[in-house]
Amino acid sequence: MPEQNFYQDQPPKIITFDCYGTLVQWYEVLTREINVTLGELRVTDVSAAAIIDSFSAQGRRLTAEKPHRLYKDILRTGFVDAFAEHGLMPSDDQIERIASSPLKMGPHPEVPAALRRLRERYKLAIFTNSDDNLIAPTVASIGVPFDYVITAEQAGAYKPSRDLFEYAYKKIGVSPNDTVHVAMGMYWDMKARHDLGLRGIWVNRRGETGNPDWLPYAEVTDLDEAAALLLPNQG
Repeated sequence: MPEQNFYQDQPPKIITFDCYGTLVQWYEVLTREINVTLGELRVTDVSAAAIIDSFSAQGRRLTAEKPHRLYKDILRTGFVDAFAEHGLMPSDDQIERIASSPLKMGPHPEVPAALRRLRERYKLAIFTNSDDNLIAPTVASIGVPFDYVITAEQAGAYKPSRDLFEYAYKKIGVSPNDTVHVAMGMYWDMKARHDLGLRGIWVNRRGETGNPDWLPYAEVTDLDEAAALLLPNQG
């Protein structure tokens, strides 16, 4: 996507962000907590990355089910099932420690300063597959105010469903064309914004391969690069 589309053709009024992974250290904290559990279980032939991949697959299934369930329950159920895929049965306490780890996820190092720069020109919002009370301490840890925090609990739907996005735009009082969506999740966010025709920036922190079916989007490696696209005159 040409850079000028972010701020010339129709300048955005608000920048929307995914939170887990995009702004805060989702993979880093989960990897640490899962490795603690694997160590306690004396498991050496299963990696934390494999457990996270299994959880991601379980998450796709669980978030698509109706009626809507809270994300804290999806975390617990999803990780029980993810470990079970590898023949492992952690204790309830071990699962709870992993499932509650989002409460302890701090921001990536560059995020607070990048968000402060963006706040000088735009309103900021988070669109998250989380619950209100689960995301609150995570947002607080970022240390930068957001104008809106839209959760799956509020919308009664999880990304990549368009329902969460449409709920958010109605609550904020903007049209999709007034926004740019910034996210790390290819399936959860880039797919959704493609289906809705949104402008987007993919924060590819892990050196992954994008899905060309969900183009166009700009690709960056961190939030500093995303801010540079959105604040071109500050380069």
